[in-house]
Amino acid sequence: MTEIHVRQKNEGVHDRIEPDADRVIALPNVARERRRYGGALLGAGALLLLLGGLGLGGWRHYQTALDLAVAAQQSRTLVPEVRVAAVRASDSKITVSLPATTTAFEAANIFARTSGYIEKRYVDIGDRVKAGALLADIIAPELDHQITQARATLAQNQATLQQTQASHELAQVTNARDSKLVKQGWLTLQQGDNDRLTLQAQQAAVAVAQSNIEAQQAQIRILEQEKAYQRVVAPFDGVITQRAIDNGSLVQSGSTFMFTLMHPDVIRTQVFVPQDQAFGLGPGVDAVVRVPEIPDRTFPGKVTRIATALQPGSRTLLTEIDVPNPDGALSPGIYCTVELYIPRKTPSMIIPADAVVFDQNGLHVAVVENGIVHLQKIAIARDFGTQVEVHDDVKPGDQVVLNPMVNLAEGSKVAVRKNKPQIS
Repeated sequence: MTEIHVRQKNEGVHDRIEPDADRVIALPNVARERRRYGGALLGAGALLLLLGGLGLGGWRHYQTALDLAVAAQQSRTLVPEVRVAAVRASDSKITVSLPATTTAFEAANIFARTSGYIEKRYVDIGDRVKAGALLADIIAPELDHQITQARATLAQNQATLQQTQASHELAQVTNARDSKLVKQGWLTLQQGDNDRLTLQAQQAAVAVAQSNIEAQQAQIRILEQEKAYQRVVAPFDGVITQRAIDNGSLVQSGSTFMFTLMHPDVIRTQVFVPQDQAFGLGPGVDAVVRVPEIPDRTFPGKVTRIATALQPGSRTLLTEIDVPNPDGALSPGIYCTVELYIPRKTPSMIIPADAVVFDQNGLHVAVVENGIVHLQKIAIARDFGTQVEVHDDVKPGDQVVLNPMVNLAEGSKVAVRKNKPQIS
């Protein structure tokens, strides 16, 4: 009984264990199958992804190439729109603004013309004087003595002349009488020659005496002129702008500076006009003087004289402008600017600065004619910032492209953009 129970028990155990053993044996096989199936699926998925990526990349490459071909075709057939501006002729007059300094219409530095001391000074800086007005008196007592001496010498010379004339008359009478006696044989030829030569000597002595008198008279006139220079007078109407002497000052003839006198009722300005603007400039051209410290007023004038010849070093033309100054608003020595309105002699054109192109081909503009671009070289005469002035390169009415694109070439087709009407 015990054996049977044990066997049954063992059989039962066997029965219970056997199914578990089968399961343990079967599990590794299922995992392997599942791994093989999962790996195949993963490989197939990766292959599909690779094929999909390659297909997508090829499609995108094809689409990009197609887009490039379409863009190239469009660029070849596209007619760009451009903004243009019309070339216009410049004004008939050139406005030139140049720096200048005002000067008096007349100015004179007055020096002493005689030596002495200042007895009295009558004017000072800022005084207005008329022509001939007394500015100062110079005293020179020795000059009076020189004049007295010169007049006494003149009297001596005049007496010598009278004496010489008397001797001349005697020699003339003697020669006339003896010449007849010599012809008659009553006197020798030697006596006749003596009388004739004595007469000639007396004639020369009379001439010398007369010359001495004239020289002495001239010397007296010089001294009297120096005497007149003791009164220092104004040469013209004006204003005393400098004074260098005072009462009692010692002055030397020709070297001592005394006064500066200026005539400010007309102001003269000198400007140097450059060569490219000087053609057409001449007397009568209108001008306007402006002073920075007087911004609300202009001073009109006219060109009165030009130097005709240009300065070799600077190639500029010296020009003088006279400006009436009756109220004295302008003073000599003021910094100012002068605007000249010069008639234009050389035709020129004005184009916008935005139309100018500077590249390896130099300066040029793109001119649109019947929808076709023509590149026209230009030479700039003057630059005004937003506009430039050119000569003989374009003509009035030409349409030039504003801010032209980089690839704009000769012969390109363009469409002119119409300006949109502004809404008021």
